[in-house]
Amino acid sequence: MEKDFSRRSFIKGMAVGTMAGYFGAAGLSSTVFKSQLLPKEKLNPVDIGQVKSLKIKVISETSWYDNNVFLNDVKKAGGLLVNQYEIPWTREGVKAGYLGDNLGGFSTYIEAELMDGKVIKILQDTGWNPHWMDKRFKEEGIAEKLARKEIDFQVITHEHIDHFFGIESTTRHYPDIPMYVPKGFYQDGFDLLKGKSFPKANVKNDHPHKGKVTVLDSKQVNVLYPGIALMTFDVPIILRVFGEQAFVFNVKDKGIVLVTGCCHQGIISYMEEVRKKILGGQKIYAVQGGLHISPFEDWDPQYDDLIMAFNKYGVQKIGCNHCTGFITAEKMIKAGLPVVKGTARHMSKRDIYLGNGDELVIA
Repeated sequence: MEKDFSRRSFIKGMAVGTMAGYFGAAGLSSTVFKSQLLPKEKLNPVDIGQVKSLKIKVISETSWYDNNVFLNDVKKAGGLLVNQYEIPWTREGVKAGYLGDNLGGFSTYIEAELMDGKVIKILQDTGWNPHWMDKRFKEEGIAEKLARKEIDFQVITHEHIDHFFGIESTTRHYPDIPMYVPKGFYQDGFDLLKGKSFPKANVKNDHPHKGKVTVLDSKQVNVLYPGIALMTFDVPIILRVFGEQAFVFNVKDKGIVLVTGCCHQGIISYMEEVRKKILGGQKIYAVQGGLHISPFEDWDPQYDDLIMAFNKYGVQKIGCNHCTGFITAEKMIKAGLPVVKGTARHMSKRDIYLGNGDELVIA
């Protein structure tokens, strides 16, 4: 990465008086001002019930293919606080990309077996580049499941480009799929769902969503099924995005399993909220998904605290990927943390963590 364009210098160059970009990049896991931002609360923990088992498959964790191309797109548009729908994203000429396109996307498929044997099928996020996501959905059987309406619902963790802009890859197969979005979605996001195009950002949805969209607030633990809940965090994120939600599963005889998108709220803040608000939250068995630690491979000394803090939670499996930097995974492994390795298939660059097509099974 260019020395004059690291994520840290990017943040320092933002508008004076705002911390939105900083916390959007570092999440509330930052040690800065943490006591002020996260005051102690007295809450009665929620019993969310239990599931019998959990299977998590990575459909795509490749948000984009070249960090420098992505960062230069943002820089040329005006910086981290620019509306993502107003940025001309690079779509061709990228050697490392999919068919020259720098866009990729994040998406995860989850199967949760309830105690009565019923299996709940969930699609988490829908990627960015529809061509790439169509390919991955077909390869992993997601397109067929959507067409047969076998997937119970889709969760959009947050409105970011690489999690949401590929929405037509879902709706072309299942236009009325029930959908959950977090509080903080802008009107632009709802308009894209309904079929509006945003030519400047080269994003469209030719298959408008026709199903129910439920907006989940951050004031409560949202239990969807016994043992399956969503928690929404009111957090400002880069590119004018606000709010992120993440899963909490309670697996019988194992404990709590957290499944994230990007975890802009901060992984430590996420785990602390679960410990406070979820019955059994003291036993976090596994974490899967993006951890948003050094996503651009520019290590910040404060992240050393995060690595060390993991030890106090007793997590048995860390299925990190996506916006977790490779340097983060390396440091976690060196520190003896239980990072689950992948297979480096389907354009995932390394096997150091779970990649495209890899699974994490909790049973």
